[in-house]
Amino acid sequence: MLLGLTGGMGCGKSAALACFAAAGFKTYDCDQVVRERLSREPAYVAAVGQRFGAGVLAADGQIDREKLAARAFSDAEALAWIEARIHPRLYADWEQTFARDRQQDWVVEVPLLFEKELQKWFDYTVCVTADSAVQLQRLARRGMAPDQARERLARQMPVSRKCELADYVLVNDGTPDFLRAQVHRLIAELRATRPRQ
Repeated sequence: MLLGLTGGMGCGKSAALACFAAAGFKTYDCDQVVRERLSREPAYVAAVGQRFGAGVLAADGQIDREKLAARAFSDAEALAWIEARIHPRLYADWEQTFARDRQQDWVVEVPLLFEKELQKWFDYTVCVTADSAVQLQRLARRGMAPDQARERLARQMPVSRKCELADYVLVNDGTPDFLRAQVHRLIAELRATRPRQ
């Protein structure tokens, strides 16, 4: 079984991913793979430096993710350039990863699942949602200024629309136990249902 997991910033996608992992699913976090592996490839780092200048590179020569994100979120052309170079490599990586263990249950955290129309990759899609005030509180705890958080949220597909497109929705306004219980109920339902072919 292959699940696509998405949601808005601050909704708790990573918390839900951890719940699936604890229940025996293998997990693939697209942001983490990009951050830890793909964005460190020398050819990509060189291309980013050439496109945006040394100002987006850290002292060690690697990409400064915060500076690059600031450019991307303020410039649609810059964001499109980054995505055009990262996304194909990401899709190739996850395809190879899943092919190595086709019998395992997988859940893949994909922030832009619906924006990039990636539903076809998955047996089912799951959206994690939370009240907007809760989102802002969580983003503030990460150190994001309220104005910056609102700007970034405004540039994303509304979580309400993602919920409409998803096969299943997890509500993450409450305690970790509340989220965990929802994940366990969903897993039980999915394992009792034959995945779509």
